[in-house]
Amino acid sequence: MKMKNRFGLIIIVLLFVVKAGCQELNCNVSVNTNTQQGTNKQVYTTMETSIREFMNNTVWTNHVYENAERIECNLMITIMSEPSGNDYKAKISIQSRRPIYGSSYNSVLFNYIDDDVLITYAEFDPIDYSDNTFISNLSSLLSYYAYLIIGLDYDSFSPEGGTPYFQKAEKIVDLAQSTSYTGWKAGDSRERKNRYWIINNLLDSKYKKVRDFNYQYHRQGLDLMEKSIETGRAGVMESVELLQEFYKDKPDPFMSFMQILIDSKSEELVDIFSQAPDPEKQKILTIMGEIDPGGANKYSQLRK
Repeated sequence: MKMKNRFGLIIIVLLFVVKAGCQELNCNVSVNTNTQQGTNKQVYTTMETSIREFMNNTVWTNHVYENAERIECNLMITIMSEPSGNDYKAKISIQSRRPIYGSSYNSVLFNYIDDDVLITYAEFDPIDYSDNTFISNLSSLLSYYAYLIIGLDYDSFSPEGGTPYFQKAEKIVDLAQSTSYTGWKAGDSRERKNRYWIINNLLDSKYKKVRDFNYQYHRQGLDLMEKSIETGRAGVMESVELLQEFYKDKPDPFMSFMQILIDSKSEELVDIFSQAPDPEKQKILTIMGEIDPGGANKYSQLRK
């Protein structure tokens, strides 16, 4: 009887370990130091490992993820300079992807470069995070983008499903207001394109159509292509029409987050409509010419 109880306890412990090991993110992290000559490279290797473990081992939500469900993402930190001591001036490239139903294809959800980053890192120091305290700029940056990635993923599967995670990111922004680090405040960007404005846009009801685009494009568009390319393409077209409506409403002079999404999707849109009938090609060319005039060269491929 004792052996049976012990065996049962072992099973429970093993199940807990397996469950706890399936976190939300599968984040590939790299620290690029090509611009730095004659510095201690070992500290960057340690930094890379610490960031990878922080992103992939932290429990970000209350949901249980299977290993195959983890969100694929990349985080590349390019060290630009070392102003002093343990301070590093850097830029961070963030990309996340979403699997498309019935295929092996992953669609880019978010592709962004944050070039206004100053981090402090001492080799072997742990990276800690608290919901209620600003611990370090590095911890806040990583946690902010973790919640942003998760929120955008949830938005792509259910209408405004990412709201709880965007609110977590907003709390991180609020806690950073009292610090001297840049990128967290409204006034840090005249073009309204920084961490403050990204999360502000996502939680602003005026940007609802941009979030609806995320759901419509993926769930009612790409996910349906396995059954019918025509149906899926029609869903994608409807999603782009939402962006067109938003663009005409023009809730602010910059609409930077919409442009971030367009930049993430422009090449994919060309691929989707490259085999479409001419009327559909002309329609997407007209819409994208209106809402993304700077990307005219990319869409010109659809004229061939």
